[in-house]
Amino acid sequence: MESNVTGPESFWDYLQDMDPVWTTTVLLVPLVVVLTAGFFYLYGVIVGLLSKTSVRNKVVVITDALSGLGKECAGVFHKGGARLILCGKSWEKLEELLDDLANASDPTATFPPKLVLLDFGDMDSMPEAIAEILECYGCLDILIFNSSMKVKAPAQSLSLEMDKLLMDNNYFGPVTLAKGVLPSMISRRGGHLLLVNSIQGKIAVPFRTAYAASKHAVQAFFDCLRAEVEEYGISVSTINHTFISRSASEAAESSRSIWSLLYTKKPLGVSPDEAAAEIVKTLNNKRKEVVIAPSLPKAAIYARSFFPNVFFAVMAAGVNNAAAAEKM
Repeated sequence: MESNVTGPESFWDYLQDMDPVWTTTVLLVPLVVVLTAGFFYLYGVIVGLLSKTSVRNKVVVITDALSGLGKECAGVFHKGGARLILCGKSWEKLEELLDDLANASDPTATFPPKLVLLDFGDMDSMPEAIAEILECYGCLDILIFNSSMKVKAPAQSLSLEMDKLLMDNNYFGPVTLAKGVLPSMISRRGGHLLLVNSIQGKIAVPFRTAYAASKHAVQAFFDCLRAEVEEYGISVSTINHTFISRSASEAAESSRSIWSLLYTKKPLGVSPDEAAAEIVKTLNNKRKEVVIAPSLPKAAIYARSFFPNVFFAVMAAGVNNAAAAEKM
């Protein structure tokens, strides 16, 4: 008597009985997941190698090392073997950052960072801070200008004192530091100055008059400086971003008007690790200018140059939109 009981089907037999679309999906999804994971793993490895190649044994100064981006850069460059000089306004927080870096790295493969109090809002303290930076190692190879002060308000509501404070933090401070270290770089015929700047150094958005003015000013300074110091082997790079996100609440706080699209990258802006990776790549390939932004803000930069009336109309529409929303 023959038995009707059949053995269990193999996985491949089961797939052959399935609809071709489902079969393709079942096979492709794991493959896509594996390839995506592999891509991100390789990306992390490459960024790590680039950071070690570009900064190992080099003296790297980071201003506002206590910010999200500053801490991210400090971690990347410290692990990459750089001789770090970390600058910030609070000595206690700088010491906390120092402890965090020490706990997260191999002391036999890294150099203990040096700390310098630096406040661009206090211009009287700048000469002493510059001297201290130069005394740390007697020279420096890379200087990352990372600090920034933001203010959002109608022009008529901002006092001249606030305008001056913005200019000190966003223009006069970085410029004073750059001028202070340039003689050392020129004498050694080498170095890299990297300015982390807002996209508002290229386009101006309403209710940020003083902020945009300071960003335009510092952008112009470093653009001019680039040509002046090239003969000495000194590189000057600028990275313009929409904004560096620190938290979800900050991103949600971004304006909901039409022109808000011109300075937001995505719901959480540019993350510190994305910006740090771009800084590493820029230092490695010595690119002169980088814009970290989606297509719309980049298009706005070109529109400002080639179709200024269209750009101004969009800005005005955004202001009218905001005013109407406040009345509702």
